[in-house]
Amino acid sequence: MEEENKFSRRQVLSGLGASLAVAAVSPVLSAEGAVDSAAAEPLKDPTTAYPKPPFKVQEQPWPGLTSQMQPRPDHGEKSYKGSGRLKGRKALITGGDSGMGRAAAIAYAREGADVAINYLPAEEADAKEVVDLIKAAGQKAVAIPGDLREEAFCKRMVEEAVRQLGGLDIVVSNAARQQSNKSILDISTEQFDWTIKTNIYAPFWIIKAALPHLKPGAVIIGTTSEQATDPSADLYDYAQTKAATTNFVRSLAKQLGPKGIRVNGVAPGPIWTPLQVTGGSTPEKLQKFGGDTPLGRPGQPAELGSIYVQLADPGASYATGQIYGAAGGNGHP
Repeated sequence: MEEENKFSRRQVLSGLGASLAVAAVSPVLSAEGAVDSAAAEPLKDPTTAYPKPPFKVQEQPWPGLTSQMQPRPDHGEKSYKGSGRLKGRKALITGGDSGMGRAAAIAYAREGADVAINYLPAEEADAKEVVDLIKAAGQKAVAIPGDLREEAFCKRMVEEAVRQLGGLDIVVSNAARQQSNKSILDISTEQFDWTIKTNIYAPFWIIKAALPHLKPGAVIIGTTSEQATDPSADLYDYAQTKAATTNFVRSLAKQLGPKGIRVNGVAPGPIWTPLQVTGGSTPEKLQKFGGDTPLGRPGQPAELGSIYVQLADPGASYATGQIYGAAGGNGHP
């Protein structure tokens, strides 16, 4: 009997050793049991990953088109790879035709979400490209052109998104107006009103219209800016609105937290978008745009797509009232 026990123990130890040896040389398995044979992505130097100044002086009438910018911004069209983090979600993104809104729309679709985008009618060419990219990812795309300065349109936009998507889980308030002015004396009441209506009133109207459709687990994301905490002298009105955005995120997060709805914000620094070539920067600043950051260049919208995904991901369920900065080493959220 003792010999049998010794033999059994020897068998167990021998088997265990063999198992460990096999595990040491076997390919790593994913949680679903599939072999992960993909090669690791090589490290990429962020200082040389994208174009640096000096940039060509260029100008477009408001609101501008991505397709006419030199160099053309990167929104992750070729680089963003999804992994199902937002599968089954339904998102509404304002300003989804270009800039960070376009990057978010592409990323959301490739993560498995259906996406509705809003944009101005003059941006139809850019919007069509985004719609095609969302569909190419196998997701439903809804295009809702219109001016966010109109309360009635903001309400209709939300209802249309809910109707066509079959619900709403993610609201990204991203559209904004930015115009550079050397002096407050150069800003007319009409121009000031335009900025305030687009950047402050519109999110107020949109969120009010969306709230009855948002269930626990839903998220609201605002696009603020480093201008909220480190305003430029020539962006007097725009900077005010971004400070307001930062505060609406933090205030609303406290109000909606008990309802299970998270509210967060993204605070970019200098990002290469049509805002810059349609009056958001002076020609002098445009040539050197982003050159004063520690990374020595402006950011590309593609570099923020994953941030919008992270804030919408249910895996980030304890993050609310937070401002996520992305400013190339300058500024702070």
